[in-house]
This record gives sequence, C-alpha cells and structure tokens, in this order.
Amino acid sequence: MRKLISLFAVFCLTITSTYAETLNKTIGSLKINDGAISVSVKDTKSGGQVFQHNKNVPMNPASTLKLVTLPASINTLGKDYKFETTLYKSVNNDLYLKLGADPLLTYRDVRGLIDTAKEKNIIEPKNFYIDSSIFDNNEWGEGWQWDDDLNPFMPKFSAYNIDGNLLNVKIIPASNILAPKIDIKPYYPMTFMNYIKIDYTSKQNIINFERNKTIAPNIIDLSGTVSSSSVRNIPTPNPRRYFILRLEDAIKNSKIRYYKPIKNAVLPNQKIYKVESVSHEIVDAVSNILKNSNNMTAETVFKLAGGVYANSAGSAQNSINMLNDYLDSKNINHENIKIVDGSGVSKNNLVTADFMTDYLVKLYGDDNYEFINDNMASAGEGTLQNRMLYFKDNLKAKTGTLSNTSAICGYLKTRKGKLYAFDIMINDPKSSDFEKKNAEEQILRTIYANY
Repeated sequence: MRKLISLFAVFCLTITSTYAETLNKTIGSLKINDGAISVSVKDTKSGGQVFQHNKNVPMNPASTLKLVTLPASINTLGKDYKFETTLYKSVNNDLYLKLGADPLLTYRDVRGLIDTAKEKNIIEPKNFYIDSSIFDNNEWGEGWQWDDDLNPFMPKFSAYNIDGNLLNVKIIPASNILAPKIDIKPYYPMTFMNYIKIDYTSKQNIINFERNKTIAPNIIDLSGTVSSSSVRNIPTPNPRRYFILRLEDAIKNSKIRYYKPIKNAVLPNQKIYKVESVSHEIVDAVSNILKNSNNMTAETVFKLAGGVYANSAGSAQNSINMLNDYLDSKNINHENIKIVDGSGVSKNNLVTADFMTDYLVKLYGDDNYEFINDNMASAGEGTLQNRMLYFKDNLKAKTGTLSNTSAICGYLKTRKGKLYAFDIMINDPKSSDFEKKNAEEQILRTIYANY
C-alpha cells in the first residue's frame, strides 16, 4: 500500500513538473526578458503553490493593487455603506453642506438639495458653509507622476467630488477662422493656448493637452490637428473651486438669494436641523473601481475607510494603517512590500506576486469574496472589454497599466475545473504595451489548458 502511495506521489510530481516546464517554455518564448516577469499561481482551496516564476521579486502592481486595498476598505466600511451629502440649517438661518466625499455625486444631486431648501422656504440664508472635514487636505498621492496631471483617469481626489471632477472640453473647427473654437463646460476659469490646426483632409483628430506650468497652473497648451468636432475630458486643477462654482450655479438657478462667499466651517453639533440629504450605494463605486479601474473613486473609498478606521479625518496614513491591520488579521506577510495609495498609481508601490496570490487565496475564503468577485471584470467587460475573450466566463480579473508596467491578477477556472488565484506582473521598459498584454494572455492560456 505504501509503495502504491509513493508511486502515485511520484506520478503527480512528474505531471506537475511537466506542466511547469510547459509554462516556463511559454515564458521563455515571449519577447520580454524573463527577469522582468513575475508569476504566481495558487490553489484557492489549499493555498498550495501551483507555479511560480520570480514570485518574490518586488514589482510595481499598477492598478491590480485595487484588488488589495478595496476588500480591506469594504471590510471596514461594510457592504451596505452609503456615501451621504447632507444639507443642514441652523437656528441662525445659516446653511451647512456636510460633504461625504461621495465620488458619485453629481450637479443634479446638489441642485436637488438646494431646490429642497427653497421648497422649505429657505430663501435668503444668512451664511452658507461647507464642511469638508471628512478628509484631510491632501489631493495627490505619494509618488504620483507629474505627467498624470492631465490624465482624465487621474483627477485629484478630496471631499469636493462632483461630476467626477472632470471638465468637458469641446474643440470645434470652423471654416472662416484659422484655429478651432475651444468651448469648456461647465464654466471653469482656465486659459488655453490654442495651437491646433484645422485639416479637413485628415480622417482623424489628433489633439495633445499639456499643462503650461511655466506661465500658470491653469494654462493649457493645445496642439495637433482636427477635421471635425471633438470632445475631451480633463481633470479640474482645483476640486474645491470647481465644487463651489457648481454650488453657486445651483443656488442661482434655484433662485435662492445668496450673494456672499461660500466659506468653510465644521458643522455645529447643536441648534441645527437636517434639510435634505442625497446618498449613493457603495456597490456602484465598487463596480467602477474593479471593472473600470477608476482611480479617483478607488482613492476616495480607501481614504474613507481610513477615516472610519481611525475615527478621524480620512488620510493616506490612516488608510495604510487600516490596510496593515487587515493584512495582519488575515495572517498575510507584508514585510517585503510597500503600499502608499489606494489605486496603484504611485510608482512607489512595490509588491510580490507571492504576496498578491496569498492575498487572493485569503480573500477567496472571506465573507466579502462573492461581493468582490461579482463586481470584477470578466472577459469582454470593463478594462477587459477587448481582451481575454478566449476565457469567456472562466476568468475574473483586475488589470493594471502604467508606463513600462502591465499586470493582471484574479481567479482563473481551468479547463480541468480547477480554480486558481493568479498574479502576473511585467515591469519592462523595453517592450511595448501590446507585447506585455499579449504575454499575460499567453501565460494564462497555458495555465488554462494544462493545469
């Protein structure tokens, strides 16, 4: 009997070794230095290592980090958490808008709050205050790059979130002028240096945005060529200023008589009453983070969780302390990694593939697993809209892309019915984004077909 068991063990080891050899050949055939590739695959039930390649080499995870910070945040906030923005009135006829840092808040929501005040006969408030104390004043993460400043996926994050903190810039060519017209909505004081040329012979619009900080932070150089109207979204440089402009619009359009500056003040704890509130479910934010990789939303949720954890204003340090405690509670070793933000945008983030798959295995056994898994992208969804179609519904993943970096992690159900947690990180400046993405798919196809 012992001999049979020993022979079976040798047989299984031989098969596993053959699978590993096949996967190593796949990695070796890629047009990427194998030292720049890190891979870890683990069984979700046993946690056992199925395959590894450079699993302990620290690498930048890009946006796959969201799959680490978000479950920790949900664990702190709860799956039923609601972002809430509330309008209050004091007995002195002062209005207070208490911000909840809601990343889903819209102008329509704010207008609804002000309209309700008007309906309740609050026509001429003495003062109007905003309470933004839910967060500290830091709007930019550690190690974020200056060239992300005009990236529409990288708006600054703060308590002052409205309409994604994005400005709508429309470039409109006209035959009777040399340069196209620039129209920005909603109103925000910004200056464009318009170097765009009109070229009706071209079939595509090529438009470049560059912040001209040598003159002033609100000046943007526009260059390129256009043949038809084109719309671009850019982050507002100052979320607080943008928010107040939108709030002033709502006050004016609701015909409330208030002409003084809107100031900051902490909501008093007595002699006030609630006028109205607006809220959004966190599940909508979770989907936006995991499927669409929205950085502003990810940072907001992470910072909110840090504030709840510390019972104080949300801050990066409170969030990191929250995350570290969560990792400790799951017995996940995090001594050899560094996490500095909630979105994975920072170049200062460093993790290992072994850490990532260890985390995913522990998440698989967590109460929040189904909630997270249901909101992850499958093949053909979100950031996987045109990728990984080969796997159909057998893949749930989070992608990540930064300059010189591509990553993907999640869960893969193989052809043999095995469910594995996997992580692939490629930090390589010499290969193109296409080559990195292709490498990820080739590795996953080999796992799917053989393991």
